[in-house]
Amino acid sequence: MKGIKMNFLSRRGMVFGWGRGFFAGLMIVVASCAHAQSSGVLSRIASGSDLFLGHRESAIPFSYVGGAGQSYEVFGYSWEICSHVADTLERRVGREIKVVPVAVTANTRFLMIKTGMTSIECGASTNNVARQKLVSFSNTIYVAEVRIMVRQQSGIKQLSDLSGRRVVSVVGTTADRLLKGAALARNMAIDHVFAASHGEALQMMLRGEAVAYVGDDAILAATRASIDQNEDLVFLDDVLATEPYGLVLPKGDEEFKALVDDVIVSLIQSGELQKIYDRWFMSPIPPKGINLRMPMSDRMKAILANPNDTPVN
Repeated sequence: MKGIKMNFLSRRGMVFGWGRGFFAGLMIVVASCAHAQSSGVLSRIASGSDLFLGHRESAIPFSYVGGAGQSYEVFGYSWEICSHVADTLERRVGREIKVVPVAVTANTRFLMIKTGMTSIECGASTNNVARQKLVSFSNTIYVAEVRIMVRQQSGIKQLSDLSGRRVVSVVGTTADRLLKGAALARNMAIDHVFAASHGEALQMMLRGEAVAYVGDDAILAATRASIDQNEDLVFLDDVLATEPYGLVLPKGDEEFKALVDDVIVSLIQSGELQKIYDRWFMSPIPPKGINLRMPMSDRMKAILANPNDTPVN
């Protein structure tokens, strides 16, 4: 997969060394985005601003980092779509744009957009009604199912088996609300704990600190595929929700949203989005060559046939 557009930081000669902390990236962004809310993204780019792209650190295969030491690269399905947005912006303004990657977390991603510290969050963010009060979302780029992963040897076969047991999810995700709703509907109590990242959530389950890990299907599958001897990790049949993902954008910047949506529609109509999907969900992905083997679902095909930014409740 070397040399293809998915890793456009490498293409632009921008391998970077911030380390994996949120605040190191934030220090760079603050200096350049002090007036971010005074004008739209397109206006700032036309005036010579850099493009600040938010990415997650372990949301495989949407956006994540890889590499040794302090020098690492950003990869992922959402990240590659954002690279097409960056290319379109370059053609619009007629100059090369410096892309600045900014690490965000599930808990900080919307604040970073709202304050102008990032112009797009290229991650794995569910578009729902509550979040649309804070930020805008692009047209849907993925349709996720919220699932429950357990160890096969645990004996847990269905959601009701989690009554009185400890379950982990990542802080700042929709899994908390969905799990509480499912437990309430079944009149059962679940001990719900949180992890800072998807990798940490998996390790908590493997260490026996939780019996189940709740999250979106692709991220659970990727997290599972990233470890050896993963045959013991299985999904329950229960699906807590179906959720649309979009790129997160500044609220009220309709001109920029229109450009991003046009890029996504163009990728769909040209067949390029299907190719991007297959690269990240049906092929070995960097840096370890794991393969999720997740064909595009019928729900996602239906969304792509009628591009929209409709949220879930």
